[in-house]
Amino acid sequence: SMPRRYSYYCWNSISSMGSMISLNSMIFLIFIILESLISKRMLLFKFNQSSLEWLNFLPPLDHSHLEIPLLIKNLNLKSILIKF
Repeated sequence: SMPRRYSYYCWNSISSMGSMISLNSMIFLIFIILESLISKRMLLFKFNQSSLEWLNFLPPLDHSHLEIPLLIKNLNLKSILIKF
């Protein structure tokens, strides 16, 4: 258990700095969450993944690893090329 007071000034100042860092981090986290909910930004990419990790269900279904999964290569050149 944490003592209520530190007997040395140095440890008290280190503890106070740690609490201020935690407070600033919480304020920054709340700001990021609110800003992401308020702003209406355009998506930079679509969720169209065909790799093996995105094809599995979580949690995995029963007997899902008895056969090799089918992989589909989805290549769209328009999304790769940058238009100037």
